[in-house]
Amino acid sequence: MKPATAEELASRAEELQLLAPGDLHAVWAELEGRQASIEAFGSALLRHELLTSYQLERLLRGDRQGFFYGSAKILYQVGAGSFARVYRAKHVETGGTIAVKVLRSRYSADAEKCKAFRREGEMGRLLRHPNIVAIEDVGQQNNTSYITMEFVEGQTLRELVRIRGAVDVPRAVDLLAQMLSGLEYAHRRGLTHRDLKASNVIVSALGQAKIVDFGLAGVDAESGDKSLGKMEQPRTIDYATLENLAGMRNDSQRSDVFFLGTIAYLALAGKPALKETRDRAERSDPRRYTSIVSLHDVAPQVPRDVLDVVNRMLVLDPMERWQTAADVQRAVEPLVEKYRSGVAPASTKPGEASAPAVSTPARVAAKSGGRGTLMVVEVGEKPQEALRTLFTGLGYRVLMTENPERALGRFSATPAPADCLIVSAQALGEAALHAFNKLTTDPFFAPVPGVLLLHAGQRELAAQARVDERRKTLEAPVKGPEVAALIDSILKK
Repeated sequence: MKPATAEELASRAEELQLLAPGDLHAVWAELEGRQASIEAFGSALLRHELLTSYQLERLLRGDRQGFFYGSAKILYQVGAGSFARVYRAKHVETGGTIAVKVLRSRYSADAEKCKAFRREGEMGRLLRHPNIVAIEDVGQQNNTSYITMEFVEGQTLRELVRIRGAVDVPRAVDLLAQMLSGLEYAHRRGLTHRDLKASNVIVSALGQAKIVDFGLAGVDAESGDKSLGKMEQPRTIDYATLENLAGMRNDSQRSDVFFLGTIAYLALAGKPALKETRDRAERSDPRRYTSIVSLHDVAPQVPRDVLDVVNRMLVLDPMERWQTAADVQRAVEPLVEKYRSGVAPASTKPGEASAPAVSTPARVAAKSGGRGTLMVVEVGEKPQEALRTLFTGLGYRVLMTENPERALGRFSATPAPADCLIVSAQALGEAALHAFNKLTTDPFFAPVPGVLLLHAGQRELAAQARVDERRKTLEAPVKGPEVAALIDSILKK
């Protein structure tokens, strides 16, 4: 049953252990009693950060499940696939941030899907390496399977390239070396990934690459770690097509090397080696593999020694490909030091003069294609996702929060967390206006550019907004080019 009053909502949240009775004193005081509307009470809970929008929306729907999985308290959803959803969560005992992967409910009765999901968790728990996302627990609750794991603040390599374009050579080589380190460790324990792709590599905010999702991995029980046991060797249709084409079925390690090569290709070229498609017929077409365009042709700036390593990873004949991740690792390690130290890249054509190495921030930014970082304040899972999609699609990196005062607090730090503050007034109303106006009225925030997003029926807020050359308002619905032009213009002031 859905709660109908503020008191019923508070009682439900306490009953489900989302709130403790003492948490609400400040909220009731602010609302001047318990007769406030359920809408006003819910908004106050969000402002005081006692609940997240995910938790509030489920409570208002009358849900009693989906708030906790094992020792994890769900905060909000951060990703989704056809197989499972991924949530950011808080460990109820340690208070630390963790990730929770939850099998979609439609697969709960599917024994094979549940088995594959458990396989991912159980095998992943035995891997502990800085370049592999650590899995902590595998469990089942309310007929739903879940996995808790390390939470990495960052983005997938696929997202990074989609937003910023090709990665500069020193960073790309360093990321490749990190991925090889994690993969070689797994191979040494007899575990292969069987589903390597750019969306299964997370790059943290500090530049650390971590491989995730060993759910389709295979175990070589004869050469591998006996503690991993003997399991089947499932493979994606991509791996199956490659191995059928090469005549080498279950060629686990060398197939991992090939697909890691496609990830390196994407990072260096900004374009995929294999045509991206969800169509099974296209994914199983051998021509998808025989028609890969030369990395040199799409990224002529890549040095010859780097090019040679990646090209050998992508050779279709497995006998001519690098035989192990350790072999590739030995070839890449000297390149990491070479390009990190600023040595001029070798020519990609025999006899061609080498270009001088340039490693200034401006050069790196230009190569990355990124427009900058935005701190976005919005309430609600769907509105947040809509703004995140809008801004990342325009080439910005997005940091999201629900609390405008917390956002301002983060701009008190040095260096600033973002290049611009975007505050949406759709749900926050006057709280959004108050935070935005601080940018112009408080000298401390004078360097911070900002945009106040206004929605239908908020003309009074527009009239009260303090705007200047670096602080502007924008009314919804907004168009991508219009938003980008406004933000880019105030960032230049």
